[in-house]
This record gives sequence, structure tokens and C-alpha cells, in this order.
Amino acid sequence: MLRISRIVSVQLYFIPVQTRVPLKFGQETLTSVTCARVRVSITTRTGHVAEGWGETPLSVQWAWPGALPYQRRHELMKAFCRDLATAWLNSKVEGHPLEIGHAFLNSTLPLLLDSFNQNPTPSDPAANSPAEPMPHLAALICNAAFDLALHDAFGHLAERPVYETYGPDFLESDLAEFLEPAEGTRISFENRFPCDFLTPRPTRHLVAWHLVGGLDALDTAELTGTEPRDGHPLLLGDWIVRDGLQCLKVKLRGNDAAWDYNRLIRVGQIGQGLGVVWLSADFNCTVTDPVYVNSILDQLRDEHPRIFGMLLYVEQPFPYELEHHQIDVHSLSSRKPLFLDESAHDWRMIRLGRALGWNGVALKTCKTQTGAILSACWARAHGMALMVQDLTNPMLAQIPHVLLAAHAGTIKGVETNSMQFYPAASEPEAAVHPGLFQRRHGQLNLETLHGHGFGYRLNEIQRTLPSPDIDLCQ
Repeated sequence: MLRISRIVSVQLYFIPVQTRVPLKFGQETLTSVTCARVRVSITTRTGHVAEGWGETPLSVQWAWPGALPYQRRHELMKAFCRDLATAWLNSKVEGHPLEIGHAFLNSTLPLLLDSFNQNPTPSDPAANSPAEPMPHLAALICNAAFDLALHDAFGHLAERPVYETYGPDFLESDLAEFLEPAEGTRISFENRFPCDFLTPRPTRHLVAWHLVGGLDALDTAELTGTEPRDGHPLLLGDWIVRDGLQCLKVKLRGNDAAWDYNRLIRVGQIGQGLGVVWLSADFNCTVTDPVYVNSILDQLRDEHPRIFGMLLYVEQPFPYELEHHQIDVHSLSSRKPLFLDESAHDWRMIRLGRALGWNGVALKTCKTQTGAILSACWARAHGMALMVQDLTNPMLAQIPHVLLAAHAGTIKGVETNSMQFYPAASEPEAAVHPGLFQRRHGQLNLETLHGHGFGYRLNEIQRTLPSPDIDLCQ
């Protein structure tokens, strides 16, 4: 059986990206992001060599909301990526990427994060240890590009698409080695593999969800005159018409019920008139009592039943750290499907969420491909609905993101919004994969993805990378 025996080189690149319009996350606003891009080279005991690529945005405001200045958190996440490069190169690997990634997530990453939070990082020797520790979610994001690159490299080694390597032909370990069922169920993961829970014939066309940010203009009265004139829409209605949108995700405040309620009504009414079918509500993890959301939903049901009917699901209203905020949410999930997002670090958190009343999971490749696949399997086995949510993924980061949605079998399509906030960033990739970076007729088109690994077709993408920030080999 084909097995990785060693990582022989790791390169880390940082690619800066500016937004065309701001994107609000809770109490902060994103106007730029750094994407971490990673290349790893692997070998087998027989000397076969392959390389793979992974990328994820280091979305500081989403991953690490906190009191430290943004620039400090940003630099610390970049520094942790550098530490991860060394840790991956020095890791004792053997096996399939799922086995290696799982071991790294459970053994190496927690120790590395603890050490990082206790001591000044070598790449930032003048700095004191952070006044607040880097959260696990931020560490997952930093780790994601390395994990994605490993899965891509193995696909090239096996000369298969990544999702064709998740069965017994390539995995020695069944899912029972990684997952435990919820207590009181008859579920077993013995002799079950990821391929048993993924879609055997994935769609090549995905319904696209558009993000309605808290700062997005809904009508001309809200325009300030400072907006970009770059040929892309500025108003929600123009986006809906141009892209043929059917699904809108509405960012809410979570601490201003009147604003949230009115925002849902306004977006719903605009959407109704232009053919939108579905809405979702994202309360930005700022709610602490289910009564807040329940009251909004009940008022919407009574006063605007059609908009209430359009609401397909509610995305995580409650704080990130589920273990510290074990809120019973059965009253909310009985009204509308309730999806874990920020708290869904891994299948163990999903198991806890299910016990508290959550009935859906929003997957993200920015929490690692390994974690997303194992979480999808656990949730599917326990009858939980799935969605794949965006981290405003540009460039290469968009490709594993949409492939996960195509193979996971989501409740409805995929959230995809990099074309709203930084379309120019992905122009080299869009020249090869236009259907992934343009939403037409309300959908993304995956037909251009083919070949081994994630099907990036890197040799055709005319992108000039900066010099690597880290270039390690052994």
C-alpha cells in the first residue's frame, strides 16, 4: 500500500491581498488579508517523490477576535506559520495524509501552540509572549495550508484526485481509528472509510451563496461616494441580477435585535423581488442567550412568514469556545436548523454540540482538510446536516473549498464570496478556472478541475510568487 515516509522540503509564502470594500467581522472590519501558501515535497520508502500545494487566508479578525492590536495578532499568526513549517519538516510521518494529519492535530499542534503561547517566538525575538494566548481556531488556520499541501502531494504520488484516495485501497486505518460515536447510539465506524460518507458522484455545479456583509449597501442612499468604480456591483440588488443569485447569507450583529430583525426583512424583501429563494442568518458569535435569536425568529414568523420560510438555517450565534459556553440550544434548533461553525474545531466538538441541541455543521477547509473530512464523516453518521462555509477564499484556497462542498453533500451548495471582496486577487487562477471565480446563473462551475491532487493545474496558472518566507529541506 502506498505510504508517505518522509517530508523532504517545505516552503512557506505570504501573499498580501487588499479588499475592494470592507468586510465586517463582529466588532472588527477586514480591509486586507495575508494568504499563507505552502509547498511540501514528500517521498516514499521506495524513493518516489511528489509535491503538493495548500493555501488559506490568515483571517485574523475571524480566527482571533481579541484585545491585542490587529497588527500584533497578524504578525503572531505569521510567526506561528513559520514554526509550523519547521514542525512539519521535523515530524516523524508515515502513512496516508489523513493518518498523518490526524496525528499532527492531536499530538504536535497542541504542544506547539502551548509552547508558542508561553514563550516569545524565535521569529519575533523582541516581542514578549502574547498578552492573550492565540486561540486554537487561529492555530488551525495556520496549520491548514500545510495539511492541504500534504493531501495534494499524496494525490500526485498516487496519481489520483485527492477524493479518490479516501478508501481502503489507500487507507490502512478505518474510521474507528479516528472517531468515536456518540453515547447511546448504535453507530460503528469499524470497516467504514471516508468514501462511505462522501458523495460518490459529486456535482460539477454548485449553488453559490452570496455574503451580505454588515457594511454592504442595500440601496443608493447608503453609498458614500468612496466606493470603488471597478466594474463590479456595489448594491445587493445589482449583485443578485448580475450573478443570478438564489441564496444570500446575512451577517447580523447579535447584540442589536432591532437592527438584526430589520436587516433580515430588508434583505429578504430585496431578494424576493429578484428571485432569491433562500436566506441564512449569521449572528457573528456574539449572542449569549437563545432567547435573543428565538425572539427574532418568532417575530419574523408572525409578521413576515414568507421571509421566515426563506430562512434555510441559522449559523453559529453563540461564542466560539463551546466547552466554556455549553448553552442548551434545543429551543432554537427546533425552530430552524442550527449550524456549528467557529466551534466545530473537530468531531469531538461536534459531538458536544449535538448533545447541546445543534443539528448541523458548517465545514471549512481552513480548519484543515483532515479535520473537515473526519468532521463530515462523524456528522453524516449521526444524521447532522452539512454546509461548507467560506473564509473569503481567493486563489488556490478556493479550489479545495469548493471540492469539499461538492463531495460532502451540503444542505445547499457552497458559500463563496472572494469575488465580492477581492476579485482581482484571483485573476491568474480565474484565467484557468473561470467558473470557480465567477458566479453565473447562481452557480459555480467546477468542470475545469481535473487531474491529480486537488486538480489545481498549477502549470497553467501564470502567477509570480514572492520569495518564500521559509524554505526548508532535509
